[in-house]
Amino acid sequence: MTSFLDPLIAFVSAHAWLAYLTLFLAALLEAVPVVGSLVPGSTIILALSALVPGGELQFGPVLAAAAAGALLGDGTAFWVGHRSQREILSAWPMTNYPGMVAQSEAFFNRWGALAVFFARFVPPIRAFVPITAGALGMPPLRFYGVNVPAILAWAPAHVLPGVLAVSALHEYAGLPHHEHVGKHLWMFAVLGGALIVALAIWTIRRRHGGGVIEPAKPAE
Repeated sequence: MTSFLDPLIAFVSAHAWLAYLTLFLAALLEAVPVVGSLVPGSTIILALSALVPGGELQFGPVLAAAAAGALLGDGTAFWVGHRSQREILSAWPMTNYPGMVAQSEAFFNRWGALAVFFARFVPPIRAFVPITAGALGMPPLRFYGVNVPAILAWAPAHVLPGVLAVSALHEYAGLPHHEHVGKHLWMFAVLGGALIVALAIWTIRRRHGGGVIEPAKPAE
């Protein structure tokens, strides 16, 4: 992961518009069923947020890019499910992940509208719950009534750890504001955010008995 993030951060730190686009796409793709389980969107958002204290990126646009990507991704997945109904849950590529589909459906049936809120903070289930909510007939107004507040809470929860961690390092360690943040200090933000995400995953799986996403094995 380090070999991937270091050159990415070094490049986007010199091209702010590309950094905001990367944030938007990371949040968007993380909400796409199946794809969202493969794209390290949260890690990318946490890493790029570490560029805010050094001035390479601005806090407001970082939040806006992440929130907009998540809103478009969740909304698109919901409407695909809403239009296709339950048929989408048994269509490709969802058929390759029957365990995750079943878990998302059980999660939604158990928690109702709150499943949409909780799932936003828990990868990889967040990539499946919006489409499942649409497929199971959740009204659009109710979906957005829960999804929008969830995203407004999720975006700061992913951005602030990176901003605060690096700001604290600047304040108390006297580190340069530009040279080292983009290349190395993102790891402190990732560690802090990873602890938050891990705790959320552990809590929900302990209560619900979730598992790891694995593609279905072909029939022999």
